[in-house]
Amino acid sequence: MPKSNSNARIDAQLAFLTEADKLKTVLRASPICDGSRRENSGEHSWHLALYAMILSEHAIKPVNVDRVIKMLLIHDLVEIDAGDYPLHGGNVPAEQIEAEEEAAERLYGLLPADQMQEYKALWQEFEAAETDDAIFAKSIDRVQPVIANLETDGGTWGDYDVTADKLDTRVGTKVRKGAPAVWAAISGRIEAWFNTQ
Repeated sequence: MPKSNSNARIDAQLAFLTEADKLKTVLRASPICDGSRRENSGEHSWHLALYAMILSEHAIKPVNVDRVIKMLLIHDLVEIDAGDYPLHGGNVPAEQIEAEEEAAERLYGLLPADQMQEYKALWQEFEAAETDDAIFAKSIDRVQPVIANLETDGGTWGDYDVTADKLDTRVGTKVRKGAPAVWAAISGRIEAWFNTQ
């Protein structure tokens, strides 16, 4: 249903969208699949939306793909203020949570109130990873960097001292919870890579 066409509403929406462009400047630890450079968080979010569209048939429970895509497109916006916290980077979880919550308040707060509530709630749902949609979204978020690292002969796994056990604990557990068939399909490649190290 169309909302107000007021200039104030449109100005707020455009301010948010302009601020969101900064996500393209946040570099992640993961490489892109050709290994030529590191991925930025804007690229990551787009790629995850595509992953969700293509792999949703493998979700452990039926999901609303449109909602999953929305979650994945907004889940890392907090990195504009908080920065990227590599999964294997030895971060302090409490500090990361606090920084990301502050970022969510500021960034989603740029939107008109109804959209702020909707998108902040989606972000919180993704972070909690308790609904079927969020569990699948989180599994896709975890699997995409694994593929990038496999495609680049381990990518940054060596930089972060990633072992097969660490990968299984921090990534495999999440992926199996939402998309076990996907994890099963790549497990052989993961095992083969670590066996050569």
